[in-house]
Amino acid sequence: MTLTIAIDGPAASGKGTLARKLAAHYHLAHLDTGLTYRAVAKALLDASQPLDDEDLAVSAAKGIRLETLDRAALATHEIGEAASRVAVLPAVRLALVEKQRDFARQPQGAILDGRDIGTVVLPDAPVKLYVTATPQVRAQRRFDEILARGGAVVYDDILADIRTRDARDMARSDSPLKPAQDAYLLDTSEMTIEAAFAAARAVIDIAIHDCKQD
Repeated sequence: MTLTIAIDGPAASGKGTLARKLAAHYHLAHLDTGLTYRAVAKALLDASQPLDDEDLAVSAAKGIRLETLDRAALATHEIGEAASRVAVLPAVRLALVEKQRDFARQPQGAILDGRDIGTVVLPDAPVKLYVTATPQVRAQRRFDEILARGGAVVYDDILADIRTRDARDMARSDSPLKPAQDAYLLDTSEMTIEAAFAAARAVIDIAIHDCKQD
């Protein structure tokens, strides 16, 4: 069977780590769709082009090659902030959604994580997860990650940034962040990654069993 899994959720909810673990477990291709928006933002920043010029952003989006996305190079806070601004441009979203859907057409299936996978990119995916956590927990996770990398950061600044990003993602007119109606809600606020991994596997295994029965 073709197993396509859509994972959505706000920043620092743990969806990316979970998606990578699930992809390894089920031997599926994985795409962090947030990296596609970051790649567009980086291309604009590198060329000293404005982030709100939709035509330039669409041109950059069409030139993105999914197989060459470099997570480490795209992980900076500056690029993340720029990506959040680029992501509100409807034509950019349209261009990248087509690339994301093409990626999902893997023979064995794929896992895509982002903010509109279950609602827009793959609304017919047989498995949809919406991974979330409280803003405070998500801010603490991001704070700990930055400190672990040797960075210097203020927790309150991260919390404010997460709340701002949540508001922007949830309020945008095109593809707002929200759970798909048939998504399984996974609140990781008080979960370890292993506990979240086990809970997600249980949902996916039931879906696999049901498909085989059909």
